Amino acid sequence: MKYDYDLIAIGAGSGGLSVVERAAEYGKKCAVVEARKIGGTCVNIGCVPKKVMWFGAHIAEALRDAPDFGFHVEQKGFDWKTLVEKREQYISNINTWYGGYMADKGVDVLQGWGSFVDEHTVEVDGKHYTAETIVIAPGGTPLIPQETENANLGISSDGFFELTEQPKKVAVIGSGYIAVELAGVFQALGTDTTLVSRKDLVLRGFDDLIRETLTDAMLESGCKKEYHFAVKKLEREADGTLTVYSTDGQVISGFDQVVWAVGRQTLVEPLKLENVGLKTNGYGFIEVDDEHRTAVDNVFAIGDVTGQPQLTPVAIRAGRYLAERLYNNKPNLKLDLSSVPTVIFSHPPVGTVGLAEHDARSQYGHDNVKVYTSEFTPMRYAFTQHQIKTALKLVVVGEEEKVVGIHIIGDGADEMLQGFAVAVQMGATKADLDATIAIHPSSSEELVTMR
Repeated sequence: MKYDYDLIAIGAGSGGLSVVERAAEYGKKCAVVEARKIGGTCVNIGCVPKKVMWFGAHIAEALRDAPDFGFHVEQKGFDWKTLVEKREQYISNINTWYGGYMADKGVDVLQGWGSFVDEHTVEVDGKHYTAETIVIAPGGTPLIPQETENANLGISSDGFFELTEQPKKVAVIGSGYIAVELAGVFQALGTDTTLVSRKDLVLRGFDDLIRETLTDAMLESGCKKEYHFAVKKLEREADGTLTVYSTDGQVISGFDQVVWAVGRQTLVEPLKLENVGLKTNGYGFIEVDDEHRTAVDNVFAIGDVTGQPQLTPVAIRAGRYLAERLYNNKPNLKLDLSSVPTVIFSHPPVGTVGLAEHDARSQYGHDNVKVYTSEFTPMRYAFTQHQIKTALKLVVVGEEEKVVGIHIIGDGADEMLQGFAVAVQMGATKADLDATIAIHPSSSEELVTMR
């Protein structure tokens, strides 16, 4: 049978773009379907704009501490709108580049929501397109808990990127990586910020060293916290501000904005999976094998929709490897998710790769795991009013002390982790790190000098 395309990817985010790009390099006729802007969540309402805002917040913190280094600085204000305009122009340039890049590769961009007609046919804006292979890569969308009364009075992370004016007072509901990133940006840029959570510490599931240090650092920066606070309802007051009520009677009020950061859900509803006999599991994910094949032989799924780590580099690697298996005779190329490095652009940033201490002890046995830690005030904050700590932990296993986890929080964690992730991926031991000459003075040298 002759098809319109060799491959159609539904979703022009990190995963979808990567698979069609690589397939096109091998001479395959490809199309990618996108209802919104090319680049997906990461480029438009995720990693890229988040990092721009983080840089702005980082500069604000430097200005805050400048007098302690002898600078006589007069800060006359901050224009949120200017930063947003420059951020959106930067993103627009990326969108334009992607459009041209796909055209140069010979990849068609089909604008609209994609849905299945059958296992070889996708409908986009009323038109049908056929392909030998179809890849599902729609990504996800922020979750707003509809069981909470008046939940829609709050905004999601998508709404955060739509703000053209800076709120004076904001509540961020959640304690995961999106919550701490947004709260950190707000607070650093001068918004009175309260983090609202059911938990004692932020970043559930991460190593306790990271959780405790970041929670303390956020408080040191001036961010308020309302923990053990399960939100029951939001209410708009006569003066336009928002009040947040908990299930046990606690009340916090006077907010210009309330931001939900309580997780994400897969964007599968428009796909009409039932037309090809596919369905999601109890967590809302499409199950795949180690080749990213679904229960339908010619239909694959990559990225957030699979339940694998919701990280741009994971989706990119999955897309490229899929194309290599399909079109470059590399059937044994599989995605290794055993040591995925990740960074949280909090204040200070967090970098982590491998197992948290509690996970390592569970997997290898309590007594077979050893940890090395270091905590200090880095030179950057040695004589400033804000004493922001840096903390690092090595998690090692067995007599050979194989490194199975590295956890860093502090300035520079986002940049130093990548090289150490290579060491973990290669199976480095504590002795290998010890044999490495340190770079001094730096925070990273602590990882090769721990005792």
